Amino acid sequence: MRRYYYTNNQTTYQKIQDMKTFNEWLSAYGVSHQNPTNKLIHWICVPTIMFSLLGLLYSIPFPVEKTMFFNWAGVFIFLTLLFYLRLSFSIFLGFIFIAGAMLWGNHQLALTGTNLPIVSVILFVVAWIGQFIGHKIEGKKPSFFEDLQFLLIGPAWLLHFIYKKAGIPY
Repeated sequence: MRRYYYTNNQTTYQKIQDMKTFNEWLSAYGVSHQNPTNKLIHWICVPTIMFSLLGLLYSIPFPVEKTMFFNWAGVFIFLTLLFYLRLSFSIFLGFIFIAGAMLWGNHQLALTGTNLPIVSVILFVVAWIGQFIGHKIEGKKPSFFEDLQFLLIGPAWLLHFIYKKAGIPY
C-alpha cells in the first residue's frame, strides 16, 4: 500500500512508502526465485551465508569478555530479530531458534580452536558464488540489488516454506 502526503516544503508532493507487509516482501522476493535449481541452491547457500556471516562477526574482538551471546554476532542477531518482529511474530520466534542454533555452532567451533574467521570466509565466498550461479540459471538479478533489506528476507522466505508445510501461520 502506498500513501501520498502533501508537504509544505517547497510546495511539492512527497511520496512516502508505508512499510511492506511480510507477504509483500515474500512476493517481491519470490519473483526472482522461480527456477527449481535456483531454489535448491538457495536452500543450501542462504543458511551457509547466515552461518558464515555470524562466524565472521563472532570473530571480531568484542569490548567486553566474549561469550556465546555477547559478541558482534549476538548484536547483529538482536538487530535482525527486531526487523523480523516488525514483519511477523511467528517468523521472529523461528529466527530466535535458528539464530541461536547458528550462534551456538559458531561458539562451539571457536571453542575447539577452529580458525573460525578462515572457515567463515571460505564458506561465505563459496556460498555467494553458489547464489550468483543460481541467479545466472534463473536469468534474474538477486533481489538485494533492488533493496538491501532483501538480504534479510531470503532466510525468512525459506522459513516461510517450512512454516507452510508444518501448518504454522506466519
